[in-house]
Amino acid sequence: MDIIIFTIISLIVGIGIGFMIFRFVIKSKYNKMMSEAANDAEVLKQKKLLEVKEEFLNKKAQLEKEVQQRNQHILQSENKIKQREMNLAQRQEALTRRKNEMDRQQNNLDAQQSLLVKKQEEIDKMQQMEREKLEAISGLSAEEAKEKLIVSLKDEAQTNAQSYINEIMDDAKMTAAKEAKRIVIQTIQRVATETAIENSVTVFHIDNDEVKGRIIGREGRNIRALEAATGVEIVVDDTPEAIVISAFDPVRREICRLALHQLITDGRIHPARIEEVVAKVKRQVDEEVIETGKRTAIDLGIHGLHPELIRIIGKMKYRSSYGQNLLQHARETANLCSIMAAELGLNPKKAKRAGLLHDIGKVPDEETELSHALYGSKLAEQYKEKADICNAIAAHHDETEMNTLLAPIVQVCDAISGARPGARREIVEAYIKRLNDLENIAMSYPGVTKTYAIQAGRELRVIVGADKIDDGQTANLSAEIAKKIQDEMTYPGQVKITVIREIRAINYAK
Repeated sequence: MDIIIFTIISLIVGIGIGFMIFRFVIKSKYNKMMSEAANDAEVLKQKKLLEVKEEFLNKKAQLEKEVQQRNQHILQSENKIKQREMNLAQRQEALTRRKNEMDRQQNNLDAQQSLLVKKQEEIDKMQQMEREKLEAISGLSAEEAKEKLIVSLKDEAQTNAQSYINEIMDDAKMTAAKEAKRIVIQTIQRVATETAIENSVTVFHIDNDEVKGRIIGREGRNIRALEAATGVEIVVDDTPEAIVISAFDPVRREICRLALHQLITDGRIHPARIEEVVAKVKRQVDEEVIETGKRTAIDLGIHGLHPELIRIIGKMKYRSSYGQNLLQHARETANLCSIMAAELGLNPKKAKRAGLLHDIGKVPDEETELSHALYGSKLAEQYKEKADICNAIAAHHDETEMNTLLAPIVQVCDAISGARPGARREIVEAYIKRLNDLENIAMSYPGVTKTYAIQAGRELRVIVGADKIDDGQTANLSAEIAKKIQDEMTYPGQVKITVIREIRAINYAK
């Protein structure tokens, strides 16, 4: 029992001692942890204080910088304001000086004005006294003297004006030729031209030579009937697959050609059928002539023509003059007249009308002894054309006096249309010789490798070696060739010389 009690007491004492020891250990650890926590808190406090101080310093520096910048801006603004104040003060002083100067000048002007008024009064008095003396000496009043002075000045002015007019006329005569050339050249350049060469024969092609026998007919009756109906000569020879229709009248040749085409297509060829087809073709051609005349008038914008004049214009399609188609020539002349009249400030529509009608005398329905210009004027007068149009038609070959400005315009434009290169038939040998001469003249210059005369001799293209002539020399070469052609050759119109210099590099990929 005692042992148990001792054991219990020992256990209780041991527990108490252990608790005391445990409490001491816990307390020491707590004190240590509190010490460490206090140290950490102090370190953290110091660190935060440093960060706050650093941020404060940064904010302070930034604020000082902003304050400094604002101070600089304020200082600059103050300087500007001071400068403006100084400028304003200077301007104010200048204005004050100017105002004082103007006041002084105004005072001087007032004084001078009053002085001038006094002097003017004195001059008026003196003039009145002198006028009275002059009237007494000359025996004339002031009004009479004035009239005589006006008369003398008027005569002098008329003399000076006449002299001035004579100078203007002389200057106009000197520049008239130059201005006329400019107008003619501009007119030619603004009209596109075409060429149309007519012959006196028409070749009618057939499919085979068996048709020739059917056209000739038994004992030649078919061909005689066709010749009698159309008024042409039909030549059937050994030429393969061709028949030649010969006549100086293009309308007759056209009628014969169309009639032959219909007869061969139809297959019935005999005298009665020939007469029927020819009559039908004549009506068709007459209708086509009228339609051509109407279309020409509409294309050119010419209105109010008499129906007979329209028919005559349509007939021009089947006429030619020196190989130039008459209708094409009339249309071209009309366009030239319109442009030239506009350049001269005249009525372009009336000029175009005169140009279109100027050769209507070349397509008469009956034989006449009058020239085509006079006969055309007679036709125009007959069909109620105006007097200036009739005069322009009659005078375009100087067969009558020119009464209006339309007449010389029509004459010049008719010559331009007929004289341009390629418009009328030329002798082939002379034409070829002119082209060869153009090329030979260009080839005579050093550095030229090739020459080509093109556009019927209206343009000469000269190819030069790039290694022999530079760019600056090409212009000189073109001018020299043009001058030599102008001096040594005779040609219609003008010749354009184009010098071409190029470099070509050629390689082959193998």
